[in-house]
Amino acid sequence: MILFGDYHTHTKYSGYGHGKGTILENASVAADKGLKQIAITDHGFNHKLYGVKRGDIAQVKEDILNAKEVTGVDILLGVEANLTSLDGDIDIRDEDYEFLDILLMGYHVMAKPETMKDKFDFFYPNLFSGAFKPSIERINKNTTAYLKALDKYPIDVITHLNAGCPVDTLAVARLAKQKGTYIELNGKRLLFSEKEIVTMAEEGVKFIINSDAHASSRVAECNYAMNLIYKLGIPLSQVANVDKLPKFKNKGRFEN
Repeated sequence: MILFGDYHTHTKYSGYGHGKGTILENASVAADKGLKQIAITDHGFNHKLYGVKRGDIAQVKEDILNAKEVTGVDILLGVEANLTSLDGDIDIRDEDYEFLDILLMGYHVMAKPETMKDKFDFFYPNLFSGAFKPSIERINKNTTAYLKALDKYPIDVITHLNAGCPVDTLAVARLAKQKGTYIELNGKRLLFSEKEIVTMAEEGVKFIINSDAHASSRVAECNYAMNLIYKLGIPLSQVANVDKLPKFKNKGRFEN
């Protein structure tokens, strides 16, 4: 099994030192590790601390073109958008699609809620999801938010599912399959069980293996997820970036 691409990597554009490396450094490590393609997917615009700034996108594009030329690695421009409401809103505007090759989406506790109601009914209740077992009502509300987001937006990848926002993974996976959205097997953390992975695979969902690298040295560091695919016998036809390159809904909007 060969990993062809890593589609969840952060750079210095995820602010305040959250992302450590440059785009060129991420691409150079990818080239050294034999990857054919990577995506630069810094945190979404409404992240209170680490969000990429819309005013930086022109420079991000320039950095990508330079890194492509230097390293020979194909580099996609994307963003890891934030789920911001129970109604499935994310921090992407219509005009943002002009530069997106790939759209990731995940829940981050430090994202700006869409409304005050979302702050108190969505974000605050999820603050304690890691310390206490969530109620069925909480899981249902979170799941509905994900399902609405999948209906509203051309999301390519759902990142680190269950992180800070526990959901019915099978319900999300079923709609993800219908929408052609990949479920990420994250190189840093997997917050669903092996049984859930097998069940999602039996439903026909497609996975994508990503590093979620916040330092350039971590690009393509996905051994745990790769080994899990082998251990569980997940068909490689259902893993988008092993032995092949994936297809994305937004690819081609940003051209050289």
